[in-house]
Amino acid sequence: MEKKYFSYIRVSTARQGEKGVSLQEQKDAIIQYAQRYSLNIAEWFEERESAAKRGRPVFTQMMKQLRRGKACGVIIHKIDRSARNLKDWADLGELIDAGLEVHFANESLDLNTRGGRLSADIQAVVAADYIRNLREESRKGFYGRLKQGLYPLPAPIGYIDRGKGQEKQVDPERGPIVVKLFALYGTGKYPLHRLLDEAQSLGLHTRQGKLLSLNGLSTVLNNPFYTGMIRIRRTGELFPGNHAPLIAKSLFDRVQAILRGKTVTRMVRHEFAFRKLLKCGPCGYTLIGERQKGHVYYRCQQRFCPTTTIREEAVDMALAPFIAKLILEPKEVEYAEGWLENMKRSEQTRCQQELHNSRLQLDSIRTRLGRLTDAFIEGIIDKSLFEGRKAALLGDEQRTMELIHGLEAGNGTGLQRLQGFLELVRIAPVVYVNAEPEEKRDLTKKLFSNLKLIDKKLEVTPKPGLHLLVNREKSLDGRPYRGIHRTWNRVLKKLLAQCQEEVLRAEAVA
Repeated sequence: MEKKYFSYIRVSTARQGEKGVSLQEQKDAIIQYAQRYSLNIAEWFEERESAAKRGRPVFTQMMKQLRRGKACGVIIHKIDRSARNLKDWADLGELIDAGLEVHFANESLDLNTRGGRLSADIQAVVAADYIRNLREESRKGFYGRLKQGLYPLPAPIGYIDRGKGQEKQVDPERGPIVVKLFALYGTGKYPLHRLLDEAQSLGLHTRQGKLLSLNGLSTVLNNPFYTGMIRIRRTGELFPGNHAPLIAKSLFDRVQAILRGKTVTRMVRHEFAFRKLLKCGPCGYTLIGERQKGHVYYRCQQRFCPTTTIREEAVDMALAPFIAKLILEPKEVEYAEGWLENMKRSEQTRCQQELHNSRLQLDSIRTRLGRLTDAFIEGIIDKSLFEGRKAALLGDEQRTMELIHGLEAGNGTGLQRLQGFLELVRIAPVVYVNAEPEEKRDLTKKLFSNLKLIDKKLEVTPKPGLHLLVNREKSLDGRPYRGIHRTWNRVLKKLLAQCQEEVLRAEAVA
């Protein structure tokens, strides 16, 4: 009975044939070898997988059939085509020890002799060492790019690749969609399934052109790449990137808190204008809105509470006098605009000083990062401690850079807040009358700090800024006091002080 042999040919990738030995060249060499030694090839096994790791499906299938005696041996082009790891080579050695024939068409080795076996073992070890060296060099190049602030992997959704050695560029089409998704989810009003519907309706797709999946959406929301950082998911390591960030770190942190259930949000069924704004005087609980006979009522749900109910129209009537007093005279508006311009010029000096101090702080953080890295390289601290401190310093660096960008853009100052407040006051009387329930609620929250119902009478407490405007000096006939440069200047100074305190509180919370 004629002996039957298997034949195994392999390349690591579909493009390997361009630089290495193609499948057809391997096949031709094996056919010539079989004809020369009169070997009958019963079946071909062809594979496109790397031999650096175990688990090649075609190779595994062939080995199983050889163990079952389906053939008396196998013909392979070269040793490194069969195995580049010592475990697979050991499996081949077991077959040889069991009496099966293993032939290499490109290498004249007699594996039945001690010298031939030793020569084959040496070549297998050299092939395995080649892979180890290749991995080490690839790792060096990979981390070299990361330390340069470059991401050596395909760009995530919202960015596009510009070629090797180049930073990722914001995708003009998908980048704004990613920003919108973060902003929507950061409100706490969008569950993931609803956000996915929004993403798909906006046409957000993957690099392969497919619609985004729920898992893909979760990957986007968890990726700090959009804040300017690079994270290697397998190791959790963080590196500062050179690419332009799409979102602020504060928004990313809020999204992470919502994803992990640290921020509790509730779905709103009824959009009442004063939802969660009215308090019961006697018991302190929030009045609950409900619609009855075409009207909206707010009532206390506590048993035995003397507070009964108040209609939404009655709340509007209680707030109307305060809203009416917000109307500013043209001279007041003109003076406020000039006063703000003068204050902005003097503010620039202070802003430049803060910018200088922030840059010094940034240099200090980066110096500490360098010292920390040196300590890790010298073995003074272990990897877990190094990664923890490194992540903390990178977070400080990112926050400081955001502060610098804010100062350079003039964002977040008391003057900006005051200007926004005066603009709100200027349009409030008109907006309040024509606003939708959600807009009216937002406006009420900005202007009033306490709305308490006692004996069917609503006690209204305006916020400090609104209180100053409502109670500014009036003339006998009800008009603003004519000494505007004295009275109005004092009001603006107090308003600015309050706005600066709000900015400091907001920065402390952040």
